[in-house]
Order: sequence, then structure tokens, then C-alpha cells
Amino acid sequence: MMQSRGRLFVISAPSGAGKSTLIDRSCRELPNIWHSISATTRPRREYEEDGVHYFFMERPRFDEMIARNEFLEWAHVFEECYGTPAEAVDARLAGGDDVIMDLDVQGALQVKRRRAEASLVFVMPPSLDELSTRLEQRATETGEDAELRLSRAEEEMAQSHQFDHVIINDDLDVAFQELKKIILNHRGEVDSP
Repeated sequence: MMQSRGRLFVISAPSGAGKSTLIDRSCRELPNIWHSISATTRPRREYEEDGVHYFFMERPRFDEMIARNEFLEWAHVFEECYGTPAEAVDARLAGGDDVIMDLDVQGALQVKRRRAEASLVFVMPPSLDELSTRLEQRATETGEDAELRLSRAEEEMAQSHQFDHVIINDDLDVAFQELKKIILNHRGEVDSP
């Protein structure tokens, strides 16, 4: 029996909406899901491993891959480059694994232009007030950084209509069940909601 090709899911959300937690849980609790790895030109941190945390590469190699159209998406971020190599994703999909990509809105829309079959999922906070509270509780940003994140969140949320699915993360368990249902539905394992 021929193995079926995996499906591509792109998850986007404002910082603090719970995207990383939902992706991690999906990879732990659902079989045959791979969280894609990005390439970057930034220096490797001491705890990071090449091919596990990122594919680390020099800028000339990254630029060659851009020229050969080898990224599903890429962007310049603070003097460094980040992108998702198509080859790694395609190998997993061909092997039957579903692939989850964790991208900002711009990256998600780039992927959709290149791979129309990709399912875009936007994770929405219940409100900007709740998002602000979550960012404060995280205590990883200064007040100015948190304000910038909230401003960016508004811009990202305004683009959620371009996504195939929107999940409001008011309750993490409920949000995970919604994401799980989307993934299983695309696999043909459950009826359409």
C-alpha cells in the first residue's frame, strides 16, 4: 500500500497568544508530526545544535539558496536572515509526516503562495487586554517592548481573515482540541466540524 503524503500546517499568532505551547503539544500528542526547522545566518548560541534548533549557515550560502528559490519563505530580521528550506519540509511530507511551521503572518502568506495546499491557522488571543496581561506575566519584555508587541499584534490580528482557520485561545485545552480537530480533519480521520 502506498504511503500517503503528509500535510503542511502553518501556525501564526501574536507573541503571547500560545502558539508555541500549542505546537509543542501537537508534536507530543499527535503521531507523525514534525515541527519544521528554519535556517539562519545568525551565530549559533552555546546550547543550540545545528539541524536541531536551526540550520546554521553563512550569508553567502543563504543568498545562493534565495537565488535558487530553495526557501518556502524567508526574511531579513535585525541584520540576519531566517528561512525555511523547502527540501527538508518536502522530504518529511513525502515520507508521510505532517509538518507544522511556526511563522509570522508574512511568512505564512509566502508559504501559501508557494504551496496552495498549506493550511494556515491563526491563533488569536481572546482580547488585546488579555494579551497584554499574558505579556506582563511572562516578564520577558520591557514595557516598551511589550507595547511594540501589542501594536504588532493588532496588525497581525487584522490579517487573520487571510487564514484558513482561526482559533481563539481563551482556554489552552479547548484551543488544543480545536487545532487537533483541524489536523485530524485534514488527515481524513474525523468528520468535518
